[in-house]
Amino acid sequence: MRILLVEDHKPLLRALKRGLEEEGFAVDTAEDGEEADFKARGAGYDVVVLDLMLPKIDGLTLLKQWRKDNVTTHVLILTAKDTTEDKVKGLDLGADDYLTKPFQLEELMARLRALVRRRHQIKDPILRVNDLEIDTSARVVKRAGQVIHLTPREFALLQFLAFHRGKVVTRTMIWEHLYDEYDENTSNVVDVYIRYLRTKIDNDFETKLILTRWGEGYMLRGEGE
Repeated sequence: MRILLVEDHKPLLRALKRGLEEEGFAVDTAEDGEEADFKARGAGYDVVVLDLMLPKIDGLTLLKQWRKDNVTTHVLILTAKDTTEDKVKGLDLGADDYLTKPFQLEELMARLRALVRRRHQIKDPILRVNDLEIDTSARVVKRAGQVIHLTPREFALLQFLAFHRGKVVTRTMIWEHLYDEYDENTSNVVDVYIRYLRTKIDNDFETKLILTRWGEGYMLRGEGE
């Protein structure tokens, strides 16, 4: 999934970006409020991780303006301001979650996964499609009880298809959610990763779950497919 990470402390920004990418997130970054505002309005992020104490435009001002302008992306506030008053204010202005520094990376990951599920109106961390089971928390995939080992990018693609089960997703949709702003791959890399997934998910099974809709895109088999 694609995250916008807004943080002006460069060492923390670099560390968080690296950690998130290792978990399969596509991560764009912004170091001040103006850059964050431009990017948040221009791309369909799954979550914005927002520091409050930013140069140029502070985080709360950004959040207030986004909600006023119907920017509906989930926002997780990540800040050293830890008083109850600060938390209440952030949540009342439209934040979806609030995490104070210092924090454990594992907790941030869990909160981000929960927000991504909420965005897609899914509560159960385990997604089931036919005999395929995707544990979005443990990042484990099984088909017919057999564990299937996926790379972080393959897992992200499969999860994205599962979130839209029974619906066609275009190559553009996949690209916008799985690749960051600096990715130098060409758009046909989506087809390459679909082929990788099919090799692992479908080749040894009679029922094929990853379907192609020619001229439209791809979909994960729905109940009636």
